Amino acid sequence: MTPYIYYGICALLTVMVLGGIWMMSRVQTAKAGNQLSALSMLLAIIFTLVYHQVFSAWTIYLFIAIGSLIGLRLARRVQMIQMPQLVALLNGIGGGASALVGFLSLQGMSLGIMTSDNPRFAAGTSVLAILIGMMTLVGSLVAAGKLHKLLPQRPIVYPAHSFISNVCIGMSGALTVMIFLGYLESDALTVGIVTVLSTLFGYLFAIRVGGADMPITISLLNSLSGLAGAIAGMATGDLLLVAIGGVVGASGLLLTQIMCRAMNRSLASILLGEGLNTSKPQSQTASKPQSTAAPVADESKPSESARPTLVDTLRSAREVIIVPGYGMALSQAQHEVRALANKLTSQGARVRYAIHPVAGRMPGHMNVLLAEADVHYEDLYEMDAINDDFKTADLVVVIGANDVLNPAAREAEGTPIYGMPVLSVDAAREIVICNFDLSPGYAGVPNPLYTRAEGVHLLLGDAKESLEGLLSAFDEKGASSKAESNTADRLPEVLRSAREVIIVPGYGMALSQAQHEVRALANKLTSQGARVRYAIHPVAGRMPGHMNVLLAEADVDYEDLYEMDAINDDFKTADLVVVIGANDVLNPAAREAEGTPIYGMPVLSVDAAREIVICNFDLSPGYAGVPNPLYTRAEGVHLFLGDAKESLKQMLQHF
Repeated sequence: MTPYIYYGICALLTVMVLGGIWMMSRVQTAKAGNQLSALSMLLAIIFTLVYHQVFSAWTIYLFIAIGSLIGLRLARRVQMIQMPQLVALLNGIGGGASALVGFLSLQGMSLGIMTSDNPRFAAGTSVLAILIGMMTLVGSLVAAGKLHKLLPQRPIVYPAHSFISNVCIGMSGALTVMIFLGYLESDALTVGIVTVLSTLFGYLFAIRVGGADMPITISLLNSLSGLAGAIAGMATGDLLLVAIGGVVGASGLLLTQIMCRAMNRSLASILLGEGLNTSKPQSQTASKPQSTAAPVADESKPSESARPTLVDTLRSAREVIIVPGYGMALSQAQHEVRALANKLTSQGARVRYAIHPVAGRMPGHMNVLLAEADVHYEDLYEMDAINDDFKTADLVVVIGANDVLNPAAREAEGTPIYGMPVLSVDAAREIVICNFDLSPGYAGVPNPLYTRAEGVHLLLGDAKESLEGLLSAFDEKGASSKAESNTADRLPEVLRSAREVIIVPGYGMALSQAQHEVRALANKLTSQGARVRYAIHPVAGRMPGHMNVLLAEADVDYEDLYEMDAINDDFKTADLVVVIGANDVLNPAAREAEGTPIYGMPVLSVDAAREIVICNFDLSPGYAGVPNPLYTRAEGVHLFLGDAKESLKQMLQHF
């Protein structure tokens, strides 16, 4: 391979990495961006082996295999709550690898194995790679230890902490400059001193950072790992390593600046532990954690007797904003958050999530956890996009968040959070706060929302238990997901007498994994003498053939699956149609509602059937946002709302 071809490949791979990072900045393309970047790294390894012709070094393949196995194991075993410390650890590994390259480069030059046109520059960059790499490695290990609670999460400040840190970085920097200028040799003693000093500095700068500032620290360490890689590339004359390391370093630094701006704090104040109350904060009254997730707000006063109860507020809310914080991550409550959102949506509410840029312990922490719970990225709103909507929201639900919504940030001058942009939760009429206690947040500033006279419901204790308490509130006064129908008494007769039955599966069947219950219902109907067929819309589900694959898993014969064109005319003669989690693909509005997203889309003619059973989660419009007139049809429609699997089990009891 000629150098010019290699340089062209380096440029292409660098552009691919840039493209991957750009894609990762948007939730909907983040996964593809991550895959593109991973592919770029794989190709970079292959082309490096080819260009430098090192195929004969069998140890390379051994360590590639070991690293791949470790990576696969981490990908399978690490939970979402552990992602921040994993990111910190991977940053450290990157820094350590760069430091190792620096050590080996110096060793190669001393043994005459490596040659350079500018030995002084090669030696200086090697030592600089060691300096930044060791600082990144140790700092990242400390950060990971804090996040994993192996080390105290509070800032730790030693006597003369700043002085020692400045001496370490100053001396190691001065020694490196002297090597560049030729006043010092890169011998073992000098390199050893630089290594010790950079290691000590990495520990000192990371140990004084508190847990709440870790998102910014991790971004900075990510930048340093990229910078160390770029400098290691200079030491070895590897253009590709220089380019990609520079991209990673620059992107990490930009993210660090963005997050500092979001907190209205300087990077220096965070790294130096300035502006934070490092002593144990004084809690307000009733700060002791409650063992039950019951409202703590004093709602028993006679003057407040006319106010709606929490249950009434939950059921009547139509505009709801959920604010997740680090407490949600600690209690692993993201699935309960999604369940609460589903309950609210089933009551006709629109639910959105307000994401503060520094919520959690790493950039995008809340996004990752909510994505694990299958929350749609369209429902996640950045602070600037949703802040004006709090004043018109019917309900705001706070899950383990404090500083990022503390109104004191606007008024309490001299406090650590003064001037920091916060979510305008205090503008909402009704607020439910599911926090562990009433103690101030990490910044140590009391939150006036905790003592607001009206419209605040405090659920103290573990966030997951608090959310379970909220969910149980929906079941009070007879609210449940059992069957609702204006012709409920006729349903058993309809099921038993049906002879021509068409089942329409949709994405809701996939979400609830109800394909086996669908097959059980079909078997019951068949045993009553019915012919059961399945109507498959070409875009049902989330990929071509999605419904076919799921039904095949439940051993449904493929002869019973009918494409839309083959079965659409038969709906008008069917005795019964059973819909399982489908909406847009059978919405009659597609034929008439001009100007809507589904107008003109061919749909299944379910509305032509005499009797229809709809097992959908709720009565909300489908993905296209167009209301379905079948839900309000006067006769012949039986609604089973809730989880499709549970609804099917209820239907089976009617036989």
